[in-house]
Amino acid sequence: MSVGADRVVKSREQGRGSGNRWAALFALYLAMFMNILDVSVVNLALPSIRQGLGATDTELEWVLVVYVLSFAAGLLPFGRFGDVIGRDRVFVWGVAGFTLSSLGCGLAPDITALIAARAVQGLCAAAMVPQVLAIVHVIFSGADKGKAIGLFGSVSALGAVAGPLVGGAVVAADFYSLGWRPIFLMNLPIGLVSLLGVLRLLPPFPGGSRVRPDWLGTALYALAVLALVFPLVEGRQFGWPLWCMALMGIGAALAVLFFRRQQVNARQGRAQVLPAALTRDGVFVFGLVFVTLFFSCLMGSFFMLAVLLQSGLGLDAMKAGLTLAPHPAGVILASALTGRLGGRWLAGRIAAATLVVLCGLAAIRFVVASAAAPEALMLPLLVVGLGTGTAIPALFQLALSRVASADAGAGSGALQAFQQVGMAFGVGIQGQIFFQGIRSDAGAANYLEAAATTMLYPVSVAAGLFVFSLVAWYGTVKKSGWPSR
Repeated sequence: MSVGADRVVKSREQGRGSGNRWAALFALYLAMFMNILDVSVVNLALPSIRQGLGATDTELEWVLVVYVLSFAAGLLPFGRFGDVIGRDRVFVWGVAGFTLSSLGCGLAPDITALIAARAVQGLCAAAMVPQVLAIVHVIFSGADKGKAIGLFGSVSALGAVAGPLVGGAVVAADFYSLGWRPIFLMNLPIGLVSLLGVLRLLPPFPGGSRVRPDWLGTALYALAVLALVFPLVEGRQFGWPLWCMALMGIGAALAVLFFRRQQVNARQGRAQVLPAALTRDGVFVFGLVFVTLFFSCLMGSFFMLAVLLQSGLGLDAMKAGLTLAPHPAGVILASALTGRLGGRWLAGRIAAATLVVLCGLAAIRFVVASAAAPEALMLPLLVVGLGTGTAIPALFQLALSRVASADAGAGSGALQAFQQVGMAFGVGIQGQIFFQGIRSDAGAANYLEAAATTMLYPVSVAAGLFVFSLVAWYGTVKKSGWPSR
């Protein structure tokens, strides 16, 4: 870290006293909102980017894919770097880098420059995102922590619902004939407000340790994620050739090497990217498995529904966004209501919420299979949102309750990294099922038939997760190693 940056942090800690935790939370969550907003607005801007930069279909896909890959690969290493270097410092670097790379995206002269800027943007997002919950985990306690994490779900949902609406409006308005560029340039004021807010308001807390980072472990993890995620995202486009399967096998082997290295480092008292103790904790492993499968259901379903509504049923981007909006609205409502419960009945809340999500997904499949009007999707989507807004904050609280404060960044980064991998997995699997069912002369009926078949995956996985979470809830009563509330 530079001398100038050290002086900023020191003067901030000397001048703020205890700080204002809730005002600082606003600044932290503003950065989260910016990241989620950016992810969701890009989808609607792709046709404008194609026209403005003369991009091919593959290049357009890379605008999305490179962000997912760099974000997923960087989450866990940067989460650990926050534990080692200092979470507030890594967060500040991440927000500053994300804001500058957004400027680079908005000013990109060609598609290659845009893809490169998006890769940097993903890495910077990976630096700032895991620090948010890690800082919340440290500066809040008790019921306040439950409320703060509940707000996390609300902010995430707000960014998700605002993205399609804001993106559609900005692209349609074509401010100053800039086309798609304002969707990136609008990150500049948001990022600056978040950065200044954190520097002035975040309460001081103990800095990171001076343990040397595990660079080899970091490289193994990043390569494993890239080797696993790339075929899942791009496999359908290439027709799932043999090299895709081979690359996934290499990714699995690298993942095994990564976990073994963490165990060796733990025995020798060296730094670990993912603390080995967490991989031996049943509750935390439950959280990793659950979040991966849960988001493979959701992300893949919404990807498929967006294509169905626009390409299959002929809705424009704004109408499609409004049709999907009840889901994040339900997340906001449920997160606000269940946040009042704090840390009570976490495993029970996860099991009940998973059943609600299962019912909502089954209802979506029924609406699609019966060829009902698109508006009929709105109520089931609201139900899925209510279940999601109840399950995810409780899941993160349950998993992070097993993480020591010193490892909070690694724990938070691991949960969110597995979430991203699950999202890529869901898009790959459901995209494969959906597009295989679309004929060259496809009409609305063919799209609906393919969508009904595709929905069998999320319904089946959600049913399995309900059984899984029910067993976990039973474990809270029978096993003393699990949280009892």
